[in-house]
Amino acid sequence: MTTTEQITGERADILAMLAKHRHFLRFTTRDLTDEQAGMRTTVSELCLGGLIKHVTSSERNWAAFIVEGAPAMGDFTAMTEEDWQQRVDEFRMLPGETLDGVLAAYEEAARRTDELVAALPDLDAVQPLPKAPWFTETHWSNRRVLMHVMAETAQHAGHADIIREALDGAKTMG
Repeated sequence: MTTTEQITGERADILAMLAKHRHFLRFTTRDLTDEQAGMRTTVSELCLGGLIKHVTSSERNWAAFIVEGAPAMGDFTAMTEEDWQQRVDEFRMLPGETLDGVLAAYEEAARRTDELVAALPDLDAVQPLPKAPWFTETHWSNRRVLMHVMAETAQHAGHADIIREALDGAKTMG
């Protein structure tokens, strides 16, 4: 198997951007307790541990989409109230969850995505998207999926930075 250190060109750029945004997201949790990682510090329901759980789940789901297609993600239009509650629970630390556990799960999801990027035969391969009211397109390429994962990670790293600053004044940059 090819290691990510041997990757060049566009794939190397994708992996580098993913690594950068993942780092900033993880960095917001430095030196925190489990309790702090689960604290809401703004009017939002978001907490640092929950954001990392959500990004982990999203990255896993999109990697599964690349490999298995839309069925791997399910039909969002047919979700039950229980299904939606599980998605809401992604955004918070639940009893028994630890920051170390959340970060370890994120590391594993990132490693798998990186291996997938290295092994993909074609970034241009296109698949139909799962049914969901928020998709305006009907198909995405592997490249588009990976760009979405990068954008979502970057967006949530920004959210995490605000939450952390509200928690104790620590900043990711500056």
